[in-house]
Amino acid sequence: MSTTSQTGLSRYEQFQAFRSRLNERILGQGTPERPAGTLQTKRFFTLDGACYQPGALDGKTKELLGLAASMVLRCDDCISYHVDQAVKAGASDQELWETFDIALIVGGSIVIPHLRRAVDFLDECRARAAKG
Repeated sequence: MSTTSQTGLSRYEQFQAFRSRLNERILGQGTPERPAGTLQTKRFFTLDGACYQPGALDGKTKELLGLAASMVLRCDDCISYHVDQAVKAGASDQELWETFDIALIVGGSIVIPHLRRAVDFLDECRARAAKG
């Protein structure tokens, strides 16, 4: 279920706004007062995006792999990103739950709090998708 913050934005909206704003700051042209990321940072972002493009594995499978790794590494931003991308790539709830299971068995009980937030974010992604 979607929760709304004091700003009136849902967790999903906050996540997307923050990510977009900071990616622009990191990847933009920058100014002398506010320099942007380095060429190496920009190359890393490009490589990251390229790795999730369909190849021998389709994009959905790659997003599910990224989700499992992110859960084991306990990165909530990465988990949210991969849940959103997996939903957009057409992952079913069953595929997502099996991915959650793999992350849980690999990462152990310390993954449980991240599983909770992943399920909450998934619910919000599904609700947003249903609204169009």
